[in-house]
Amino acid sequence: MKRNTCIVTLALSAILTATLTGCTTYDAYTGEEKASNTAKGAGIGAGAAAVISYIANKDKDPRERNKRVLRDAGIGAIIGGGVGYYMDRQEAELRKQLRDTGVSVERNGDNINLIMPGNITFPTNQSDLKADFNKVLDSVAIVLEEFEKTVIVVAGFTDSTGSESYNQALSERRAESVASYLKGKDILAARFEVVGFGETNPAADNSTAEGRSLNRRVELSLLPITEE
Repeated sequence: MKRNTCIVTLALSAILTATLTGCTTYDAYTGEEKASNTAKGAGIGAGAAAVISYIANKDKDPRERNKRVLRDAGIGAIIGGGVGYYMDRQEAELRKQLRDTGVSVERNGDNINLIMPGNITFPTNQSDLKADFNKVLDSVAIVLEEFEKTVIVVAGFTDSTGSESYNQALSERRAESVASYLKGKDILAARFEVVGFGETNPAADNSTAEGRSLNRRVELSLLPITEE
């Protein structure tokens, strides 16, 4: 029997619309729905929109890339209309694991974004993970291993302090540090896309200390792998 051809369904128009108009965000400490701090700046989901655009434009033929991911990772796709339920279960488990950690869980359509602020992830101007953040990533890894039918995009962002070239390199190193740690927890390397956005796509106003703090972040975007 012929195997089904599988792709990562991005549903670009719907996702970008959701990104621009709003999303569901919950307080990482209480689990209550609220407007995220990110929403107070340049707009909700700035990082998510950047990731979707990056994925859509990275390859001339995304279907070939996605088939390669499925082949190399040795995983199946989410069948039929089960994608929403699959991502709902994953989201619930992430919220459970990440409560009281300072990591925000943001839902955009069928995508899940984990926003990891710089104050809990890295020392200032460094790309080595803070030792106490390892436990947080361990919790993320537990869920990523259980819910394997996703592509994991690890994206680094900085504030606008310093040169553009320095910020770009720092964002890339920080994203790579997070991805490397998760790969070391037996999350399949074929599932990862790692990218740095530097000081572009700010989540808040770089003219304030609070805004710059929000902009120094790493985001994990979990994109469902579905059947074409």
